[in-house]
Amino acid sequence: MMDVSKRDLNNKEILFMSIKFFNYENLIKESLENLGAKVDWYDERPHNNFYTKAAIRLKKSLIQYSITQYFMGLIEKLGKKKYDYFFLIKGETTPKFFIEFLKKNNPNIQLIFYTWDSFDNNSAGLDILPLFDKKYSFDREDAKKYNISFRPLFFASDYEEVGKKNRNEFEYDLCFIGTAHSDRYNVAEKVNMECSKSGLKMFTFYYSPSRALFELKKHFNNDFKIFDRDKISFKSLSHDEIIRLFEKSKAILDINHPNQKGLTMRTFEALGANCKLVTTNVDIKKYPFYKPENILVIDRNNPKINKDFFCIPFSPISSEMLQAMSLKGWCLEIFDISTQTNW
Repeated sequence: MMDVSKRDLNNKEILFMSIKFFNYENLIKESLENLGAKVDWYDERPHNNFYTKAAIRLKKSLIQYSITQYFMGLIEKLGKKKYDYFFLIKGETTPKFFIEFLKKNNPNIQLIFYTWDSFDNNSAGLDILPLFDKKYSFDREDAKKYNISFRPLFFASDYEEVGKKNRNEFEYDLCFIGTAHSDRYNVAEKVNMECSKSGLKMFTFYYSPSRALFELKKHFNNDFKIFDRDKISFKSLSHDEIIRLFEKSKAILDINHPNQKGLTMRTFEALGANCKLVTTNVDIKKYPFYKPENILVIDRNNPKINKDFFCIPFSPISSEMLQAMSLKGWCLEIFDISTQTNW
């Protein structure tokens, strides 16, 4: 049930920071602007090269000087500009002194934190978490553990448009599009073999953001040693290319990170597009939109594909639930304009 408050974002000034992540930062900015806000977005990382990304994850102190200089430069750039909200996603590098500057320069500012990563995978945000007024995680267990609000992810409007189309014929029974990490390749290839046995056609696309990182993992990570180099792409698919693949696919395969129980963006995109979902995340059974006719949960160690699942028509999700699962619904809830009460 969606409860709507009297608060709105008309003419509100929002400082929004996040990493660059498959254009989601632009989609979120655009959605907030469509709600009437004025949004300034800045990258949370000082650089987006391989060394910076690796250092942030492995040993941030190696680039601490660069981070400090970057945020000092932002302070100078922002000057005396006033903001109603500071919205930070993930908090990989944002230092306390930057947040303290914002609070001093904007005494009435609302500080909002959201993470779409588990704290086990990325704990950096924990240091600054107490400074925020509202705190959200996409992971139900992290939300309980750290006493913050639980709010799942979303799908962008393009996926809902796919769902509105009358699709009766499909090129693929199952489609996997994802970044190569952990055991994803191994799981997806096992699923592909299962599909072949059942006479189902599967499309796979594995992406790595860095050739150097991929070669490093292939050398040291057992899950990557079996990776067929011919199947990896170092160029990501465009948003339009992904949408076209969704249009051609009856079902989407989602393989969550083994250390995460929060639902991936791909989960919401698949269901928003009225595509069936095959997933390794058993936690999905706890969500209000779970329907066994739409969602097949498989064991990542021994995935089995039930061909009958692909023969059952997709069961429509209610318009109210779709609104809550949408990017607009996500923005409304994160900024406390409306509340989805049955997650």
